Amino acid sequence: MEKFVCKESVGFSGLFSKTREVTRNNGLNGSFPKIYRFGLAPIMCGIIGVLISDHTQASALDQSGQSILPFLENGHYFEANAFAVDASVSGVVHDRPNLVRANQSRDTGDIGQNVQFYTAALKLQLTDQFSFGLLYDQPFAAKTAYPLRPNNSYSDNDFSQEGTSVNVESQDLSFIFGYSPFKNFQIYGGPVYQEVKGKASFRGMAYTEAFNGYEANFKEKGELGWLAGVSYQIPEIALKAAVTYRSKIKYKFQVDESIFGEPLLYVEAAKTTIETPQSVNIDFQTGVAEKTIAYMNLRWVNWKDFNIRPTQYNALTADYLDELTGGAYKEGIDLDSYQKDQYNVTLGIGHQFTEKWSFATDVGWDSGTGNPASTLGPMKGSWSMGLGAQFNPAQNYFIAAGVKYYWLGDAKSEDGAYYLPIDGIKEMAEQAEFKNNHAIAYGLKIGYHF
Repeated sequence: MEKFVCKESVGFSGLFSKTREVTRNNGLNGSFPKIYRFGLAPIMCGIIGVLISDHTQASALDQSGQSILPFLENGHYFEANAFAVDASVSGVVHDRPNLVRANQSRDTGDIGQNVQFYTAALKLQLTDQFSFGLLYDQPFAAKTAYPLRPNNSYSDNDFSQEGTSVNVESQDLSFIFGYSPFKNFQIYGGPVYQEVKGKASFRGMAYTEAFNGYEANFKEKGELGWLAGVSYQIPEIALKAAVTYRSKIKYKFQVDESIFGEPLLYVEAAKTTIETPQSVNIDFQTGVAEKTIAYMNLRWVNWKDFNIRPTQYNALTADYLDELTGGAYKEGIDLDSYQKDQYNVTLGIGHQFTEKWSFATDVGWDSGTGNPASTLGPMKGSWSMGLGAQFNPAQNYFIAAGVKYYWLGDAKSEDGAYYLPIDGIKEMAEQAEFKNNHAIAYGLKIGYHF
């Protein structure tokens, strides 16, 4: 279920952070006098951070991008971030009598939703060799809602007066311990506590009479994972590089499934296993000219191994496909899943114009997780462009803001059966086409060195 809330972690946080890096490392505080070869100053990092930490229109459920940049700050440091996303996503349903009521427009209406999310970080330099960080994040999310339309394709005008929708929320706390065995090199890692909850509702002819009115409610649950990484810095040239791995986190949900509010007990109740994906982030930045810094973020997320298949839904779809195929296929289908892993790239540059003001810009690309895509998130990756600015009232704190525009990739949507090994299923499973969609994300950050 690709969330329609703009996602691109190589977004604002990164843009904020890089702008602050150029300013802070300028040597105004006397920490790195050699940095004057580039003329960098202690402002630039914040902008890069705000652009890189907004992954809101990335693939699948990816929202924040799980940036580690705050932990790489020098000394004691605190930051807080707020993000908002305005997405516009619509499509046209295929002209088939089982999908659209006669003599009605095939337009889906705008299914994109406005979304806000937040992150924060605290980093403490305990000694020259040991450091500790606490990162709060909202890494995964989805929010899509089909409006009521007379075509009844993804809405129910006859009984519930509701449209198809999905809402997934998550939050986590990363406890990071860092150790520097020698100058400029650091290894780090620690536990991650994560909470997830969600709800999906199917409405309309697209889900057949059997599943119109189906709902799955995943009550909030918390589990543990871990992260580990290494970083290397050369302060004299504003070089900073880091590789961070985050583990998958396994949940066992007791999912409340129903049809129009009536509990669904088709088979004996059992827990549903879901794993939020493992990922790798690679961050790199370096001074390239006087008062100028270049930066890059690469991100891989293992969405191909992610799926959601609640117990009752699995049993119902298995019987439905058994009857449809005359016994040739007896298994159920996923409520949601992805066919490919996500790859995300952001490249940017920041420049300090005055002792108090810095600006940055970057471009981003997201691969998407397969096409056709789920009706709960019909997009195939994106291209993006971001702009950010940072103001330093004093050398030890700053305010940064950024905006990023996303060109969302065109995609066909399918009902979950498209990829099954059943002859002729692909044409039946395709339902709509989504083209020329976009999203705009906004970010605001405050940072303080103490």
